[in-house]
Amino acid sequence: MAKSDYVPTADNDFLAWLDNFIAQADARRADLGLTEAALTALKAAGQDARAKSAANVQAQAAARHATEEKKASRRTVETSARAIARQIKAGGSYTDALGALLGIVGPEDTTDYATLKPTLTGVDQTGGIVVLSFPKLRTDGINIYEMAETTGKYAFLARDTVAPYVDNRPLREPTKPELRRYTAVYVVGDEEVGQYSDELVMNCAP
Repeated sequence: MAKSDYVPTADNDFLAWLDNFIAQADARRADLGLTEAALTALKAAGQDARAKSAANVQAQAAARHATEEKKASRRTVETSARAIARQIKAGGSYTDALGALLGIVGPEDTTDYATLKPTLTGVDQTGGIVVLSFPKLRTDGINIYEMAETTGKYAFLARDTVAPYVDNRPLREPTKPELRRYTAVYVVGDEEVGQYSDELVMNCAP
């Protein structure tokens, strides 16, 4: 059986692995035929990677904080603006022309719900985990169906209102790949609308 890559993927795990690798190689430098210059360069590169990783964590935290502040600020001003718009619309002097001038008249919804058809895409993340994505459009989400292996017919799997949907059921046989067949249809309220998506076939690797 083929071995997995010995270098960890996650940054914290990688840095811990690197520290051990450098320490063990340095202690056995002569026996391994390694030069001091090579290990010195590796140590410097490791220190740089650690510093960049810490800076990245800080930047991500700052970005999340800034995003939450932006969202909160928008919610506040949007709530105030909508309240004033409702007051204007309730006034006796309100007209559609005035509403259009103020930009408080929504565009006509020309969506043909009878012909809507989801475009379902997926990414296999191994071990039975499949990430399914879809455009939500002007709907409340999708109903997802998977073909049951025992019957060869589609059965309801889940309703998802925000993409992506993660199918994290384990493989039926953990050491063997399996095919999963999905289709989906849009939902408005509690009703399915439009057409079913084309079948999406995913080869799930162990």
